[in-house]
Amino acid sequence: MSEQEPDRKRVEPTLAGAGADAGAAAGGAAAAAALGLRAEGSATGGWERTVLERLVMATVEEQRRARRWRIFFRLLTLGLLLLLLAVAMGWIRTPAATVGAGRHTAVVEIDGVLLTGGDVDADSVITSLRGAFKDTATAGVVLRINSPGGSPVQAGMIYDEIRRLRAAHPNTPMHAVVEEICASGGYYIASAADRIYVDKASLIGSIGVRMDSFGFTEAMDKLGIERRLITAGQNKGFLDPFLPLNDEQRAHAQRMVAVIHQQFIDAVRQGRGERLKESPDLFSGLVWPGTVGIELGLADGLGSVRSVAREVIKAEDLVDFTHRPSLSERLARRVGTAAGDAVARHLGATAPAQLR
Repeated sequence: MSEQEPDRKRVEPTLAGAGADAGAAAGGAAAAAALGLRAEGSATGGWERTVLERLVMATVEEQRRARRWRIFFRLLTLGLLLLLLAVAMGWIRTPAATVGAGRHTAVVEIDGVLLTGGDVDADSVITSLRGAFKDTATAGVVLRINSPGGSPVQAGMIYDEIRRLRAAHPNTPMHAVVEEICASGGYYIASAADRIYVDKASLIGSIGVRMDSFGFTEAMDKLGIERRLITAGQNKGFLDPFLPLNDEQRAHAQRMVAVIHQQFIDAVRQGRGERLKESPDLFSGLVWPGTVGIELGLADGLGSVRSVAREVIKAEDLVDFTHRPSLSERLARRVGTAAGDAVARHLGATAPAQLR
């Protein structure tokens, strides 16, 4: 063997290793081609880097899509919350009744205590009544009442408006329907209607006036508390619960409620007329069940909203015209009422008389 043979043997392994490297590169290129990589990337042996870049870009794009969906759902949620807030605040409101819905009986509800700025006040009821009478398809109006009474001022304003509307629309009958209770200020209003219908167990009447107050003078004496009140005018502390009530102030308070009581009696007599059965207890403040109320002439018969609409007005379809204040209106009224009460207390005013 010549001296060159060992060198050839040494070269063969080297050539074999080079062939293996070439095969691996070819396999990598095929894999890169299968992955859709650029030819130049595989040619240079950087396909691993290209795969990594593709994976990173795909991850970034997926994160972007997820972020866009999160923003979309957050905006959607915010929009729904704003819509609910708008409905609650009364910025978006559907009408209480559809004008021109066909011949119908208009219904207006008085449900609760009559109170300035409260859930039931003259402004809301009068707005409802005007809408009911204004609708040309209204065959008659039913005033559904569930009220123990309240402010004589609010009751008187509604009473006067009912009589005005009845005179302006003589061909549109108006009836009051009592459900649970129609007492005091509630009955003041009902007496302005053409007729009053009750359930046999309804409570009706209570034609009287009350003025509420308290006295703490003896308790203050026992506790050693001194009341310090400085006024200009000897009666400015009238009915102050922390001061004793003298005879003159008591008599004045009695005259006040007597005047309001007589106004109440006159309104009932004007509304009910000869239907009233004179009785010593009729205007005493007592309340009676519906059947006794019919006997006394305080009501005309038994009936419900639907029966009156069907059998008296002859228009069975009911359309609710009740104006219900929005949340923002109720809050504004309550704030205004609270502010007025605070001013009244600051000026030493007493609690107003109530038809309850």
